Amino acid sequence: MTEAILALADGRIFRGHAFGAVGHTVGEVCFNTSLTGYQEILTDPSYTDQIMTFTYPHIGNVGINADDMESADVAVRGCIVRAPARITSNYRSEGDLAEWLQQQGIVGLSGIDTRALVRHLRDHGAQNGVIASDGMSDADALAMARAWEGLEGRDLVGQVSCKQVSEWQQGSFHLDDVSYHEPRMNSHVVAFDFGCKRNIFHKLADRGMQVSIVPAGTTAAEVLAMNPDGIFLSNGPGDPSAVGYAVDTIRELIAGDIPVFGICMGHQLLSQALGLSTFKLKFGHRGGNHPVKDETTGKIEITSQNHGFAVSDDAVPAGVEITHRSLFDGTVEGLRVTGKSVFSVQYHPEASPGPHDSDYLFDRFAEMVNAARA
Repeated sequence: MTEAILALADGRIFRGHAFGAVGHTVGEVCFNTSLTGYQEILTDPSYTDQIMTFTYPHIGNVGINADDMESADVAVRGCIVRAPARITSNYRSEGDLAEWLQQQGIVGLSGIDTRALVRHLRDHGAQNGVIASDGMSDADALAMARAWEGLEGRDLVGQVSCKQVSEWQQGSFHLDDVSYHEPRMNSHVVAFDFGCKRNIFHKLADRGMQVSIVPAGTTAAEVLAMNPDGIFLSNGPGDPSAVGYAVDTIRELIAGDIPVFGICMGHQLLSQALGLSTFKLKFGHRGGNHPVKDETTGKIEITSQNHGFAVSDDAVPAGVEITHRSLFDGTVEGLRVTGKSVFSVQYHPEASPGPHDSDYLFDRFAEMVNAARA
């Protein structure tokens, strides 16, 4: 097996074996605690410029298939696993994970103690790192990790957003008949693509919403000219404070009476439009087992999350209510504007990590859209 290393910017070196493509890659090293959904994670645009570490040791056993892609391409810069599956066994599988990563040119690392790596990131914070399986020396890998610009202050939204308007009407994939459903459309929503996952569009379509997907730089006037019944603000990668053009647009849009729903990056950009600020978390929230409390009902949701930045609640403006909080660290997980049909959450209700606790958020948005249309 080809030897490979992970060099972290603080000098820590992990040694293992090549997994996927042979070469070298640099990115922000993070970790995800989900037990399943590795393909959805690897193709989520929110992970752009990141090296993903899976905490669950056995990855790849259900293979890869085209229906579970969350975007057209692999989003991560690298992939780290403890023990790649030797056998792929699933009736929906169309390929092997390691071979797929090779085809996509994604450099990976296997055979390291991922528990030790995650503990290191937890204690010292997410940081730049280099995976190298092409013979690069430790010193050169460390130098590359330390020289890389990182994520703070970078607008990655503009890099991953679509370039032109498109339409979406396809509902969710159903395992019972192994097909996508085609719901009847009864409303029209404009969705900003800040790096959106496809399953969000499926969830909107399931509720009768025809979705017009627009680039991140679309102006408020252009959106209003499309006569939408609702506006959706998607997830996406990078630093929300670097996407000021979208914040300005959102500020214009929420001044009207059109329902607005934001997820993850959309939540952060909406928060900035309302006057709140954002900050970088020490190591982020990424996994399918994060408990969140709905402050308005007292109920607890088990949620899927993926974010390295969060909204600060140091100065909450009048008319803005914090609706959800993380039970891990108390950070803001949701808000709404009083007197308006405007709300957002930091987590991913479309991901359904096992529980479907958060599906009600799409129902809420649909009700707002239908009421506005009526």
